[in-house]
Amino acid sequence: MKQQPEYKLQTQVCEYLERQYPKVLFLSDTVASVKLTFAQQNRNKKIQKHGFKCPDLIILQPKDKFHGLFIELKAKSPFKKDGITLLSNEHVEDQAKTLIALLQKGYFATFAWSFEMAKKIIDTYLKQ
Repeated sequence: MKQQPEYKLQTQVCEYLERQYPKVLFLSDTVASVKLTFAQQNRNKKIQKHGFKCPDLIILQPKDKFHGLFIELKAKSPFKKDGITLLSNEHVEDQAKTLIALLQKGYFATFAWSFEMAKKIIDTYLKQ
């Protein structure tokens, strides 16, 4: 079976959310971890916003100036060694564009590439 490190991270983060914040509503994208048939891919494409790369985790909890929290989970950093420059990868670049668009609309949106990082983002956000 193919290793799916992002799915494993997503599972850990969702289990943490369920235990630590049982009253907080959240959604977790499942399409990325499932192999869809051609027909399913076409059907899914028809009902998705073109160009919008939905982040892996959506926390439906307004806090302070934000309407909610979106986290794009990665198995490793999406940035070059300088920690600022995004890796040259069309998929990651599209995900970054989505995060920027969400920030501009009043959501907190970011990448996380480890359980500890995601946990810290969630805890900081929800305990504001």
